[in-house]
Amino acid sequence: MQRNKLFRRLLLIMFILVLVSFYRLPYFVQKPGVARELQPMIEVEGGNTGEAGTFMLTTVQIGKANLYTYALAHFNKYEEILTTKDLRLEGESEEEYNVRQLYYMENSKHHAVQVAYEKANKEVRFDYKGVYVLKIVDGMPASKVLKAGDRIIKVDGHQFSASQEFIDYVGKKQADDIVRITFLRNDKEMTKEIAVAAFDDTSDKVGIGVQLVDDREMHTDPAIHVDTEGIGGPSAGLMFSLEIYNQLTEEDITHGYFIAGTGTISPNGEVGRIGGIDQKVVAAHRAGADLFFAPDDEIPDEWKDHPDVLTNYEEAKKTAEDIGTNMKIVPVKTFDDALLFLGSLDKNKS
Repeated sequence: MQRNKLFRRLLLIMFILVLVSFYRLPYFVQKPGVARELQPMIEVEGGNTGEAGTFMLTTVQIGKANLYTYALAHFNKYEEILTTKDLRLEGESEEEYNVRQLYYMENSKHHAVQVAYEKANKEVRFDYKGVYVLKIVDGMPASKVLKAGDRIIKVDGHQFSASQEFIDYVGKKQADDIVRITFLRNDKEMTKEIAVAAFDDTSDKVGIGVQLVDDREMHTDPAIHVDTEGIGGPSAGLMFSLEIYNQLTEEDITHGYFIAGTGTISPNGEVGRIGGIDQKVVAAHRAGADLFFAPDDEIPDEWKDHPDVLTNYEEAKKTAEDIGTNMKIVPVKTFDDALLFLGSLDKNKS
């Protein structure tokens, strides 16, 4: 009898635990992710892969909160509770958010390849393919036809060499004019008619209601393959560029060190600010990194009235001190800054 009662209690506790783990709250929990070695993700044809150390990208992990993870996040200094507004742009759907993150990653790869190849005096060029749809404006005509992730290749039979030409062409139309949009969706070509409309009652500006960016195809010599499946966002740009450059050149610039870091990369090699750097420092420390490259950014004017806002480098250094890591935090403003620092390392490490 006593055993049956104990068994029922155990079943009830298990049921409650399962219920707690599956019940999702309208919040997200962001916490330290992982530091991933880049060499297995990047393959330059005929490239140098005999590095003694390694370059690593760092990530944050974002998941829908349940009662258990929501409670734990309140007690963990390096876990953060976020709302949908913290993650998405105004009016952005979950699908559009995912498309935007994947585009940012793709664009980040292109910038990293461009910076590394040009620095190594290797050939890189881009061909314009069309217009990539990032977001659809609610209530505008395109919302009935197009989806985020579509690639527009023609309008009224015309091809363009930049997305701005598309914007200028449609912007010269009148409200209620019809345009024929030829686009690719999952590699299938389709042509649909879409009406042009005013963006609001007080504006003369017209369009079909899409947020656009250029869709480009990259060509390099030597060829390169970068596998980023499952990773979104632009923050790995700097570390991509360093791994690619290391494979393009004879010298091993890691010198045997485990090197983690973060930061966007622009086509001219500037390193940009990213979010969640404290959590990425924790991830790098857990992976045993010797060095961590942090963007040495400047606080935007609109944030300077908030004394608690730190630069990425300041926040990374503060986190490193807080967790007691021996990992060195290195500030970088450009790709060349990172190369200059790596060139100063003790070659005996390798």
